[in-house]
Amino acid sequence: MVNILIGCTGSVATIKLPSIIQQIIASNIASSSEIRVCLTESSKHFLKNENLDDTNVYVDSDEWEAWTNRGDPVLHIELAKWADLLIIAPLDANTLAKMSNGICDNLLTCVIRAWDIMKPLIFCSAMNTKMYEHPLTSQQITILKSFGYLEVPVVSKKLMCGDVGPGAMAEVETIVEYIKNIVEKDS
Repeated sequence: MVNILIGCTGSVATIKLPSIIQQIIASNIASSSEIRVCLTESSKHFLKNENLDDTNVYVDSDEWEAWTNRGDPVLHIELAKWADLLIIAPLDANTLAKMSNGICDNLLTCVIRAWDIMKPLIFCSAMNTKMYEHPLTSQQITILKSFGYLEVPVVSKKLMCGDVGPGAMAEVETIVEYIKNIVEKDS
């Protein structure tokens, strides 16, 4: 059994989440996988009326509703313990900056900060070309890789805003194949 936690941040590429889930389910890893999703507040903007196939979805408010007394489970710790693999797709510039600086101010970034770095964490950046080409972006990606986190590189194409260049999240098929390879390697 492989427990997969998918984190989504505030990028328009979040609209690909249902396809990522469907393709994981359709792949060979699906028979031995459970999928849960952790959404940032800004990612929810891109998932209006989306069907996530009965997937457990967690948001910031769940963190606070789950805990009432000392000794109660802490959701971000429980999710970090539960998951065998964490994939952040898409990873926006804001959350990239938070991750590389250790900021944990929402459920997803708290899961990331509590993540056991001996387990795979895969990130799939997605941002406008101008943001992607800013010098801070390559520095921040280098920091994440120094933690042992694994990058599925961006692709260059026409972005939703009409700009053309690097910064688009990798294709869903590429991401799912990457997950499959990691799971098979760790089996």
